[in-house]
Amino acid sequence: MKKFILKCSMMILILSFFIHATIPTALADAITGEVIVTLGEDLSADQRDAILKEMGIDNEDEITIIYVTNEEEHNYLGDHIPASQIGSNALSSARVDLRDDNTGIAVTTNKITYITGAMYSNALATAGITGAEIYVTAPFDVSGTGALTGIMKAYEAVTGEEIDEEVKQAANEEMVVTAELAEDENIDDEQATDLMNRIKEEIEKQRPETTEELRDLIKRLAEELGINLSDTQLDRLVELFDKLRNLNIDWSKVTDTIDATRNWISDFAESEEGQGLIQAIGDFFKSIWDWFLSVFTND
Repeated sequence: MKKFILKCSMMILILSFFIHATIPTALADAITGEVIVTLGEDLSADQRDAILKEMGIDNEDEITIIYVTNEEEHNYLGDHIPASQIGSNALSSARVDLRDDNTGIAVTTNKITYITGAMYSNALATAGITGAEIYVTAPFDVSGTGALTGIMKAYEAVTGEEIDEEVKQAANEEMVVTAELAEDENIDDEQATDLMNRIKEEIEKQRPETTEELRDLIKRLAEELGINLSDTQLDRLVELFDKLRNLNIDWSKVTDTIDATRNWISDFAESEEGQGLIQAIGDFFKSIWDWFLSVFTND
C-alpha cells in the first residue's frame, strides 16, 4: 500500500510539473506588446521571486511591477462577497501582455480555484479592455477574486487610461455573479459565461429600456441555452445588468471584444501550434493513464 501511495504521489508531482511548464511557455511565445506584472502585496519574498520566475520574468528592470493591497480588494469586492472569502492577504498575481486593440482577451490561470479565465475575460471586456493576454497565478490555491482588481490597475498604469470607478465595481460584481451561477450543480462554467456574453450581445442589439424588458430578455436567453434560473438567480442577473446598462459602457466595443476573443481562441485551437499543444497534452495524459493502469496490474 505504501508503494502504491508513493507512486501516486510521484504521478501528481509529474502532472503538476507538466501543467506548470506548459502553460507559461505557451503564454510567453505569444508576447507581442508591453508587459506589466501585478503582485499581491502580502506575498513573502520567496513567493514573490517564485511567481516572477513562473511568469518568465528574468529581469525586473525591464517591466513595470504594481502591487495590489488587500484593502483594494475589499474595496471592489466587499459589497459582493463575504469578507472571509476575500481574505486578509493580497496574494493573487498576474502578468499582463498588452496586445493591439480589438484583438480579444485570453486569460490563463494557475492555482485559481473559483474564477475561470473566461470569467476574467468577460469582466475585463465590460471594463473596456479590448486586447490583452493575461496569466493569473498565486503561491498556492486561492479563489482568485482579487486578481481582477490588479489587472485593471495594471492596465490603467500602462495605458494611462482611467477606468470609471463604477465600471470597475460593476466588472467585479459581474465576475462574482458569473462564478455564483457556475456553483449551481445544474450550470457549468461554460454555460454561465456564455449566458453573460449572450446578455451583453442582446443588450447591444435590442437596447432594453425598462427593467421588465431586461428581465424578459434574460429569461429568454437562459431558456435558449437550456439554463433553468431560479428566481433568486434571475433577480441577481437583472440587478447586475440593470446597473450595467445605465453606466457609460460602449456595448458595441464590448461585443466586438467578445467576438475577437472567440476568434482568437478558435484560431489558436486550429493552428499548428495549438494542435501541437493539444496533441502533447493528450499524449501526456495517455501516458499517465497507461502508467496508472500498470500500477494496479503490477500491484
